[in-house]
Amino acid sequence: MTHLRFALAQIDTCVGDLDGNADKIMHYAHLAAHEGAHVVIFPEMTLTGYPIEDLALRRTFRKAAWDKANWLATELEADGLGDLYVAVGTVGTDHASDKPRNRMVVLHDGMVWAGYDKHFLPNYGVFDEFRIFAAGDRTVVLDIDGVRIGVAICEDIWQDGGPVARLADEHIDVLMTMNGSPYEEGKTHTRYDLAVRRAAEVGAPMIYVNQVGGQDDLVFDGGSFVVDRDGTLLERSPMFMEHLGLFDLDTDAEHQTTGDIADLPDPDEEVYTACVLGLKDYMAKNRFSGVCLGLSGGIDSALVAAMAADACGGHNVHGISMPSMYSSIGSKDDAADLAANIGAHYDVQPIEPMFNVYQGQLKLEGVAAENLQARIRGVIVMAYSNSLGLLAVATGNKSELACGYSTIYGDAVGGYAPIKDLLKTRVWELSRWRNRAAAAGVGIGGLRIVGNENGDAGTPLPGGVMIPVSSIEKAPSAELRPGQKDSDSLPEYELLDKVLAAYIEHAHGRADLRADGFDEKTVDAARGRAGGERPSSIRSGRRSPRSRSAATGVCPSPTRSVSRGALARPPHRRGAGRRGALPWVRGGRHDRQAVVFQHEDRAARVGHALTELPPHGAVQDPRGCP
Repeated sequence: MTHLRFALAQIDTCVGDLDGNADKIMHYAHLAAHEGAHVVIFPEMTLTGYPIEDLALRRTFRKAAWDKANWLATELEADGLGDLYVAVGTVGTDHASDKPRNRMVVLHDGMVWAGYDKHFLPNYGVFDEFRIFAAGDRTVVLDIDGVRIGVAICEDIWQDGGPVARLADEHIDVLMTMNGSPYEEGKTHTRYDLAVRRAAEVGAPMIYVNQVGGQDDLVFDGGSFVVDRDGTLLERSPMFMEHLGLFDLDTDAEHQTTGDIADLPDPDEEVYTACVLGLKDYMAKNRFSGVCLGLSGGIDSALVAAMAADACGGHNVHGISMPSMYSSIGSKDDAADLAANIGAHYDVQPIEPMFNVYQGQLKLEGVAAENLQARIRGVIVMAYSNSLGLLAVATGNKSELACGYSTIYGDAVGGYAPIKDLLKTRVWELSRWRNRAAAAGVGIGGLRIVGNENGDAGTPLPGGVMIPVSSIEKAPSAELRPGQKDSDSLPEYELLDKVLAAYIEHAHGRADLRADGFDEKTVDAARGRAGGERPSSIRSGRRSPRSRSAATGVCPSPTRSVSRGALARPPHRRGAGRRGALPWVRGGRHDRQAVVFQHEDRAARVGHALTELPPHGAVQDPRGCP
């Protein structure tokens, strides 16, 4: 009988930050050793951050990553952790093609003790690994104190007939996997169902360690877990926060002992928290301490402001009211009340004087005059961003973007769009949830999230209300002309969103939508607008790209939209109950600020030592993998 304790190190890493990621690996390795672990496993590409995209193509970066892995091995031994087996993800090199490899290495006894290269390289949705990496072709079984451990990396377990199928004949005691699996609604259950199948396939428990945190246009939810060979859930880490889980393997036991199983959040809490974590990490990793946005008094800007306050604190939110001659007193009051509730900086910048100057020269009418108002507001928001060093956040929702009901260079201005993948009806649902959470004592910044693992209740909200109720209940309007309502140009959102969900998320064409029970007029209106056939009455803007799974809110380029993603997802990855799944688009940047930090500054700092990588060894040899 052999007992082996595994530690599941669910951590938040940063692309390119080899030093910072290595320090975090050291910290969690010490925690694992303190808990009596024999093996600690980290997420996919831990050392380099994930996804590294074209940074992997830089030879100097790969050399620096290899040097850092060796440094980790020697440092672990120097700290008395040489007996610990530390599985980390990094980038390697296929020396036959000089292409990078997505690699797992096991550090032990002061050296890189073993390694495994990812076989299946996803090329759909948010992934483009097939273009970047060379595929591995070897299965690996580690022998640790007589325990046979099969290993795999993320996509490898999603493929029937892949490396896991080969491991079925290897009589392994446990399947250990590291993952960088982005968040989607419903994906927790999809991952579990997959793990149950794979555990049954190899006849052994399966360990699933996932990344947590936001990285550019992706958010990772963690939720690492272990299932027994019969599908029993043995351990589950919390979502959206760093965590060290523990699993005790008894090789002679028919059934393994159940450990700590974290509760799953309410569906609305889950989506809200994902949005906040994406914004929080985007700010942190691009060195923004505050945000600015326009506060119209409407529900979209209210929800975005609430998310921003939860991400960085109300005192770091700069709300700008930019009323026009058409702005209602109620909307102006709601904007002021929201700013007071979250403790935000609040400025009023009327746009009518500037509008009149433009009109004196241009004499615009109709939609052109409406768009002018939005573009003046965009100028003001970007002025705050540039002068105060703030991240400008856009407030558009998915329904508006899909239908072109937004103004390019106007209300679409910003470097990050936290609700870009939320249909309008979902915006209302999440706003109501946040107010319920506020009433239950969840203050500003009180979400269980990376940086608040201990569950601090945050800053109390006055009266237990965050978002003014009137912002939630009033009819939506851009207030660009007297008496305007969104329903003047769009179907009611309750109906529109159902059509858009079927059209965008499930690739339903006109015939499909008619078969779904939608009337011809509604189908043609929604398809025409979502497909780019924009009537002149609709405010200009680009149409939303097709759904991409799991992205956060990085704004798309003002000149193009990238149409990639969920419509091309293989059926086995869609999963039940997907419902929208955060398919936001990657693209443009915040006035060319900060983003260079991720791929240039970091890479330049670590990209030294123009020497050759060691040759690629036989990964089945526990001491032979570079």
